[in-house]
Amino acid sequence: MNYYSLNKQAPNTTFKDAVIKGLAPDKGLYFPESITPLNDEFFNDIDKLSYSEIAFEAIKQFVSPDIPEAVLKTIIEETLSFDFPVVQLNDNISTLELFHGPTMAFKDVGARFMARCLGYFNKDNTNQVTVLVATSGDTGGAVANGFLGVKGVNVVILYPSGKVSDIQEKQLTTLGQNIKALEVHGTFDDCQAMVKTAFLDEELTSHMQLTSANSINVARWLPQLFYFMFAYKQLHKKHKDIVFSVPSGNFGNICAGIMAQQLGLPVNHFIASNNKNNVVTEYLKTQLYQPKPSVQTISNAMDVGDPSNFIRIQEIYKNKFETLKENVSSYSFSDDETKDALKEIYSNYNYVADPHGAVGYLGCKSYLKDHPKAHCVFLETAHPTKFLDVVEEVIQEKQLLPEQIQSVMGKDKVSVKISTYDDLKTFLLNK
Repeated sequence: MNYYSLNKQAPNTTFKDAVIKGLAPDKGLYFPESITPLNDEFFNDIDKLSYSEIAFEAIKQFVSPDIPEAVLKTIIEETLSFDFPVVQLNDNISTLELFHGPTMAFKDVGARFMARCLGYFNKDNTNQVTVLVATSGDTGGAVANGFLGVKGVNVVILYPSGKVSDIQEKQLTTLGQNIKALEVHGTFDDCQAMVKTAFLDEELTSHMQLTSANSINVARWLPQLFYFMFAYKQLHKKHKDIVFSVPSGNFGNICAGIMAQQLGLPVNHFIASNNKNNVVTEYLKTQLYQPKPSVQTISNAMDVGDPSNFIRIQEIYKNKFETLKENVSSYSFSDDETKDALKEIYSNYNYVADPHGAVGYLGCKSYLKDHPKAHCVFLETAHPTKFLDVVEEVIQEKQLLPEQIQSVMGKDKVSVKISTYDDLKTFLLNK
């Protein structure tokens, strides 16, 4: 499989080069040259397949021939070493739990898959690769954990100071070894802009090999399509009209779900559930795409004012607004509405959600008003104890900390504070 830049001003390249570069030379995101749907038999018999077998069939066309099938199977087995259960709340709403990995966030799968791909590509290389990543919360911890100790790979994580939860911060600042955390005076959008600038800075790129572990990187983005197939495996015999509500920030996860649909996954519709950072919600109302500075909310991983992956969604629908709108709905919710949803989910179903999942739940409720026969699955993208102050305050119930969270609580935070791109550049050149 070859990949092309969505800016259409760079040469096409292989999966391996797309992973190592992260971003195309013309600043564009990479996109696969073709998508070959899987046969109907695969989906009809999906409940007979293991998660690893499903993942292998779904991803192999996108990584071949750069990763041999035997190596790919090992990468997938190591990536998917935890469960992805669906919990049904009522006849019309279920949640897909994506927080059973080592950092208790959905990004564990993409980070672990990418780390293993990069480790394979770098196994005979004496040069160091620097993974540069911006995080609005969960990406940093997942990437730090996924790449910890990977030979020949250094990781530098940029996160907005005071805008991630305490536990999220611990997960990305306490590991040491080949992981460095930069605490940025600014927003996630500032962090993301610095990362993109670094990739295009020839003074930097002539000194070091930079790549990204944000969902702009194809190896971080594409494995997320597994989730939607795993949910379908569990639900398709009970529910025919399946719809996914995806809490959406940088839009990599929902874009991967749409890729699963392009592969033939028989789901009807996608809901992009936004907090007050609602650029896409407004776009689907007005047809005007207007990025704006992000605002801080209690669902911080979605605090993105210029979602990078939305251009991939537009590409899938061939930049036809009506086709996109027919397949994707979007709703936006305030922090107060999110807190009310957390309370409602706990009171009605004895289920503790996190703020991002609560936004997804609200998306389900909004969609079901006009589509009462649908079965809507919202993605529970992080464990609720990662947002302990919000969750405990709302449901008035003390939460036990899982082992993955307890393991980082007593460790000391180590970070370097920066304010500008020049600070980042100086850090990288002196590292």
